[in-house]
Amino acid sequence: MSAPVDLESWTGEDVNLADVGRALAQLRASSAEQGRPPNLRTSVMTHIAWVPPGWLDKARAALSGMGERHPSRTILLVPDPDAGENRIDASVSLECYVMPGIDRSVCSEVIELHLLGTLAKAPASIVEPLLISDLPVFLRWRGEPPWGAQELEQLVDLTDRLIVDSTEWDDLPSTYRQLVELFERTAVSDIAWERTSRWRTLLASLWPGIADVRTIRVRGTAAQAQLLGGWLRSRLGRDDIALEHVEAERLEGIELDGEAAPFPPGDPPQPSDVLSEELDRYTRDRVYEAAVRGAITE
Repeated sequence: MSAPVDLESWTGEDVNLADVGRALAQLRASSAEQGRPPNLRTSVMTHIAWVPPGWLDKARAALSGMGERHPSRTILLVPDPDAGENRIDASVSLECYVMPGIDRSVCSEVIELHLLGTLAKAPASIVEPLLISDLPVFLRWRGEPPWGAQELEQLVDLTDRLIVDSTEWDDLPSTYRQLVELFERTAVSDIAWERTSRWRTLLASLWPGIADVRTIRVRGTAAQAQLLGGWLRSRLGRDDIALEHVEAERLEGIELDGEAAPFPPGDPPQPSDVLSEELDRYTRDRVYEAAVRGAITE
């Protein structure tokens, strides 16, 4: 596919869901009137993102260009529970890509909803009418979820897969105990886990030489260290493997019983690439779940 064709967007304050639906229809009609190739509604999912204001720029950057790989209806929910009034402010846009060889384009819809006041505590009733029937629903939660809060509980019940990044969380590994409680309710993906993929492949290639490892030392984020330690315990069936962590912004190295592991080939993936990988998964990741449980054995 080619570079995206930018279409006009629509914004509104104090709107209702009917206004959002009309805006989507008008944007599609505007595309046809301007002589662009007819677009195909080829959404493969509804992608919800819960994005507190401090995460909004990063969320938009991660989503940039993903419409080509995952045509979808993306709904960004930006909560502001402390606003002085209850209303929804919205923006709607289309991101379209011309398909080579045929006179057609594929479009993704992006709906950004700012939920002000008490509406930030009742997202399910707002989102549900916007879901595309019979398509899977993915929920990306930026930051640490408010465990047990009604907004999380409501959205998990709508979701086929919850995507988190435990690098964004505090108090690891104890926080993983809260995550485990969601495993039977929805499939869970963790971007921190995906970023350890190259290293896990490398460590697995060292079998059976690592069978008796007593200590793993990880230079990386706390989430990467905890998940790698939990993964090694779960794969080897031993809870006695000690974890040592050296803080770093990315996964820079691993030592096994004081001996440095070889550096894996390839480069660390970009944020949009990692998110794209998680949107291709439709089933539970039992190895990840075992790694999380292994991380909280202490």
